[in-house]
Amino acid sequence: MVIGGGAASAASIGRCLCALLLVCAQEAALLFLSPESSSRCRLRSPPAARMMGRPVLVLSQNMKRESGRKVQTGNINAAKTIADIIRTCLGPRAMMKMLLDPMGGIVMTNDGNAILREIQVQHPAAKSMIEISRTQDEEVGDGTTSVIILAGEMLSVAEQFLEQQMHPTVVISAYRKALDDMIATLKEISTPVDTNDRQLMLKIINSAINTKAIKRWADMACNIALDAVKTVEFEENGRKEFDIKKYAKVEKIPGGIIEESCVLRGVMVNKDVTHPKMRRLIKNPRIVLLDCSLEYKKGESQTEIEITREEDFARILQMEEEYIQQICEDIIRLKPDLVITEKGISDLAQHYLVKANITAIRRVRKTDNNRIARACGARIASRTDELREEDVGTGAGLFEIKKIGDEYFTFITECKDPKACTIMLRGASKEILAEVERNLQDAMQVCRNVMVDPYLVPGGGAAEMSVAHVLTEKSKTMTGVEQWPYRAVAQALEVIPRTLIQNCGASTIRVLTSLRAKHTQDGCQTWGVDGEAGVLADMKDLGIWEPLAVKLQTYKTAVETAILLLRIDDIVSGHKRKGDDQGRAPPAAPENPQE
Repeated sequence: MVIGGGAASAASIGRCLCALLLVCAQEAALLFLSPESSSRCRLRSPPAARMMGRPVLVLSQNMKRESGRKVQTGNINAAKTIADIIRTCLGPRAMMKMLLDPMGGIVMTNDGNAILREIQVQHPAAKSMIEISRTQDEEVGDGTTSVIILAGEMLSVAEQFLEQQMHPTVVISAYRKALDDMIATLKEISTPVDTNDRQLMLKIINSAINTKAIKRWADMACNIALDAVKTVEFEENGRKEFDIKKYAKVEKIPGGIIEESCVLRGVMVNKDVTHPKMRRLIKNPRIVLLDCSLEYKKGESQTEIEITREEDFARILQMEEEYIQQICEDIIRLKPDLVITEKGISDLAQHYLVKANITAIRRVRKTDNNRIARACGARIASRTDELREEDVGTGAGLFEIKKIGDEYFTFITECKDPKACTIMLRGASKEILAEVERNLQDAMQVCRNVMVDPYLVPGGGAAEMSVAHVLTEKSKTMTGVEQWPYRAVAQALEVIPRTLIQNCGASTIRVLTSLRAKHTQDGCQTWGVDGEAGVLADMKDLGIWEPLAVKLQTYKTAVETAILLLRIDDIVSGHKRKGDDQGRAPPAAPENPQE
């Protein structure tokens, strides 16, 4: 009996071992499946969670999931790649990029936002980096290259802490503390500026233009930008407004030379008079603006008229003529010299207006009509029978039609208090004009920022080095692991002066070390890098300043973007294959997974 019992026990142990080996073999086989199969296997629950021997599918088979350190490393590398693309576009020695769009057009620029706008990227972190460049351009109009470089460096210095198994929350907490101290330090080193000092304002704008392709015509561009911003200045309820995008339009006309560009105290539109007998030069014109057509008003929907007699057809024509005559009489009653409408003007209406010695322009854009209304003091009327004397604009001093190249342009200039302007740009080609327009928009945004918030910080990397020095000294008084990411922010800020040195071909280590030593001395907060020569210089003597609003926005956007990407630890992506039904259930798991 003892021997028999031992044999039975050995047999049962053998069967258990075989079953265990079979399970282990099945689990090992899962590790050698194809990438598609392995991705699906990762989404299955572990063996202990299997129901009735079947694996549980949580996500669709077409979904792909990445998590953990791999995601964070991928986000950091994507951000660094975007930053490396435009790193050479910073400073007065910036290089330019040539971009080809899908339609065959060519873009040549060193503007960070313009470059990234043309680039097609796939990684979600790279798309976030491009988005912050667009946000920076919309908010302050300048610093689009700096914010990308700084955000990429903030993520780059955080990578070492993730490799050391430091939790991202600790890094984020240190970054937030550093951002508060950066903002406070910037405000301490900023200096107020008198916006009424024209020469000082021109120097500030020149600092922004000096890194652009338009720097050869810097004096002209600075004067154009300052005049345009001062023209559109509008004060309401004690608050100044500078709506550059709406009321300062740039009109590009190929031909001529760039020196012929100018600011018009009024509005210019690419339109000609509707009738050859109309006047093309009027001094002190009375202007009427309309939002309706001077044509017979057709029904909103398709209508059919059944005519049984010849008299009916004549009556219909007579009604149309009477309607047009009535709306023309409503206009003639006010004795205007110029009528501008956003809609069409019929031949009969032109006939009545010519007889009354009134000039007419049709199909003007609504944005142009709004600027004309602001420039000459007129009100836009939606119906001719609602026109009153106070709707007539009398603020313009001159109306004339000029032929430039092959096209005719309408000029409404010499306005008393325009509050709207047109910048006429001339140049050899469309590509040059497009780049000059981008540079001029940046210059106007810089001028607007200083007008709204009249504080400046030194440029040339001086502000970054001052803030970095303060952060480094403060990190020495901190305790705990947060001091290391906090100090890394100071290290990341040095990327701006380092890039300026690299782009002008100087020795990075020697110049940057000298700059660090300089900022440890008292009264040297304005020392930075001369981007032309790659040597140390006092930015106060060179007259290189940046608006405080631009610098604050750059730091906030860069740090917040770094924090956003560091908090991501999981990416789930998926696509629906062609022909798949949305409501189709996932395929059933096999009855016997061992087969």
